[in-house]
Amino acid sequence: MLEVGDVLPDVALKDADGVDFNLSRYRGAPLAVYFYPKADTPGCTNQAKDFTSLQQDFAAIGVPVVGISKDKPAKLKKFADKYGLAVTLASDEPGTACEAFGTWVEKSLYGRKYMGIERATFLFDAGGKAVRVWPKVKVKGHAAEVLEAAKAL
Repeated sequence: MLEVGDVLPDVALKDADGVDFNLSRYRGAPLAVYFYPKADTPGCTNQAKDFTSLQQDFAAIGVPVVGISKDKPAKLKKFADKYGLAVTLASDEPGTACEAFGTWVEKSLYGRKYMGIERATFLFDAGGKAVRVWPKVKVKGHAAEVLEAAKAL
């Protein structure tokens, strides 16, 4: 997993409308990137709604928020529309971002092992350097914690 001091990987993604973009488009400004396992599941929905509720606060301090999963763009669009989500949702179907950030990990559920996305958040400064990393995120209160850290940039 990326650590504090690591550089923002410049990976190709698709937004909820299916438009290609690279994370490098955010260079020159701080950036919060969070990874979540699957759109429209309870924890992921709460996390996206929490970041959305604070979106204006993030925007006021110049920190874009990007949520990344392996869901298809069409599913992300439906998810965003269903809950009125204001954060940028990005599709990493091929898993390049998950690999680059180190969030594609072996998980275990009821003794069954499988590969999946570890819920994690990364905060980058304007130079593209990771200044905070939250692995194994617990959703409740997390977006507010990221906002407080972002205010210190």
